Amino acid sequence: MIRDDIKAAQIAAMKAGEKDRLAAVRLILAKLKDRDIELRTQSAPADDDAVVVDVLQKMVKQRRESIALYEQGGRQELADVEKAELAVIETFLPAQMDEAETTAAIEAIKAELGASSVKDMGRVMATLKERHGPQLDMSKASALVKAALT
Repeated sequence: MIRDDIKAAQIAAMKAGEKDRLAAVRLILAKLKDRDIELRTQSAPADDDAVVVDVLQKMVKQRRESIALYEQGGRQELADVEKAELAVIETFLPAQMDEAETTAAIEAIKAELGASSVKDMGRVMATLKERHGPQLDMSKASALVKAALT
């Protein structure tokens, strides 16, 4: 389980005295705890790894947006901090599909559903997320789906 790996990384970072890595891992654990509290009110508990991957993907997206904004604003020192956190977060994510694999998966789903226009984008995206969600950056996949359907 990914959550166990994150907890083990926290202990390893404490023992090794890696303050930056420890701070990033604690940040991940805090976000996971927030999400756990949020999910308590829902009826059916989701698969734990799916929840963890979802949280990590959101954190990666936030870090990438922050890096872009900091670099545009000329704050390279803050961008470097975000990049370090991003590197730690990405170590816990499952291997991501490359563009060729993503395109192949989109084409297979497109053929299976008989999708031919942008009107079918929602169905293709839903099926793609259901089958390959943890291995994809959905924002990049969305652009590829739109290109395949136009």
